[in-house]
Amino acid sequence: MSDQRLSFKEMCARFDVTPRTLRYYEYIELLQPEREGRSRWYGPREVARMTLILRGRKFGFQLEDIRQWLLIYEKEGTQAQMRAWIELADRQLGELAEQRKQLDAAMEELQKLRNDTAASLGT
Repeated sequence: MSDQRLSFKEMCARFDVTPRTLRYYEYIELLQPEREGRSRWYGPREVARMTLILRGRKFGFQLEDIRQWLLIYEKEGTQAQMRAWIELADRQLGELAEQRKQLDAAMEELQKLRNDTAASLGT
């Protein structure tokens, strides 16, 4: 990764996030850009963290879980972070499996109601 820094606007564009989202991630201490006056600059560390944050959000992780996971790296190193990742992933896989089960049940019920309604119309 290059040592080039990104401006606030460039960071928003690169990750396709709103300024409000980026400011919020800073507020909850997920990101800590360098500040020069009123300008914010994001280096390779922040770019890498943003990549991990968005990946975590894609998988449905809560922002606080992501923040705690990122802190593990800073305090305890890579091995501890990877062990924590396995625990987080296992927990999230369980939650997603439960959501899938609920979604499948809702779809079956909706399909039955749809078919019953269509049958009552004679179609």
